[in-house]
Amino acid sequence: MERHPEYQYLDLMQRCLEHGDEQVDKGTNVKTYSIFGAQMRFDLSQGFPLLTTKRVYWKGVLHELYWFMSGQSNIKYLVDNDVHIWDDYPYKIYNEKVGRKEVAALTKEEFVAKIKEDETFAKDHGELPHIYGEHWRRWIARDGRKVDQLGWVVDELRKDPDAHNTLVTSWNPEYMYAMAAPGQAARFPICHNLYQVNIKNDKVCLQLYQRSADMFLGVPFNIASYALLTAIIAKILKREPGEYIHTLGDFHVYENHRDQVKEQLSREPHPFPTVEFNHDFDSLDEFRPEYVVLKDYNPEATIKAELTVAGGYNKDLHEKNA
Repeated sequence: MERHPEYQYLDLMQRCLEHGDEQVDKGTNVKTYSIFGAQMRFDLSQGFPLLTTKRVYWKGVLHELYWFMSGQSNIKYLVDNDVHIWDDYPYKIYNEKVGRKEVAALTKEEFVAKIKEDETFAKDHGELPHIYGEHWRRWIARDGRKVDQLGWVVDELRKDPDAHNTLVTSWNPEYMYAMAAPGQAARFPICHNLYQVNIKNDKVCLQLYQRSADMFLGVPFNIASYALLTAIIAKILKREPGEYIHTLGDFHVYENHRDQVKEQLSREPHPFPTVEFNHDFDSLDEFRPEYVVLKDYNPEATIKAELTVAGGYNKDLHEKNA
């Protein structure tokens, strides 16, 4: 009997627990158990890889991907749709402004409520510049043009299905860490930073390179998100989705997730669900989240864990002359 494809993911988490190097995030002092270099492959004709050994937050996957695909960089869209997976990052920046006495202190709940209720406040404090959506759909060229990388990929594959050049990158050194000009560094760590789309056997395939991978909380989201992106691009190109390939750089388990990981590893996978579309669309801009229908998703129960707001710009490490 063929082994369930979810074991690719579970085996990598097991490797982290058993063989991972103990390392410490400089910004949070949280320990990780880390390994460098691995790959998972999912045949999308055999089911949609939404993990089943714990419930994955599908609403979050769907709205986050649309947020990226539509080129947005303000969390207000997510907050308006009651998706709060990105709240911590702008709130962290807001608290730095509190420390400089530029704004009044707010609890996280008050901050999120103001993002939802006050458009001016959201514009001022909900923006995450140089995040995925900005790079995917409106990368700023040196002459001021906005380059639509993902739109170009779709158009290129329409014209040339044999193309080998259809990549999208979110890694812009101009805004990364100590490479950035003072005050210009991206405040969020670009983790899933490069993907390539390719047509093989008349099917649309996608390979992601993820430089840094939080195996317990982040990677289940990333697998589902990019597998769905593969299916969306295939729909636009009037083809079937083929293989989704997930290549990992540094993949790790956080020390404060060890018990949750062990719980998940004790469970057995269920059959993967399927994804269908209930509405036709011919372009990226015509797509809407409500067009996606998830069928037959029967996972094990949710396993909760605390998000570690790690990585990204660190003043002590990356500020010039620090």
